[in-house]
Amino acid sequence: MITYCYRVTQQFPRSEKPGLARELREDCWELMRLVVQCNKRYHKKTTIQDVDTAHEVLRRKIRKAMELELIPFRKYQHWSGLNDEIGRMIGGWIESQNPKGDGR
Repeated sequence: MITYCYRVTQQFPRSEKPGLARELREDCWELMRLVVQCNKRYHKKTTIQDVDTAHEVLRRKIRKAMELELIPFRKYQHWSGLNDEIGRMIGGWIESQNPKGDGR
């Protein structure tokens, strides 16, 4: 997804490159950093919550970029698909960390 982010944000208007484009790239790298950090920890619950939060922030920024017409709808659909797949992985990770019968 980081590679796709760079491809899409390179096509942003010059006025948005230091702003939203930079933030999107940084958020992608932050998400990856949090995933690596969570993978290395023994107690993962709070770090997984940080990963989930970072993922949701990234999802909303991508949607906002599409609403501002900085991303064509087809590219938004593809990027959202990549983001949804990551979201499913995070959700599975959260489920695997919850004790059986927890209900959360």
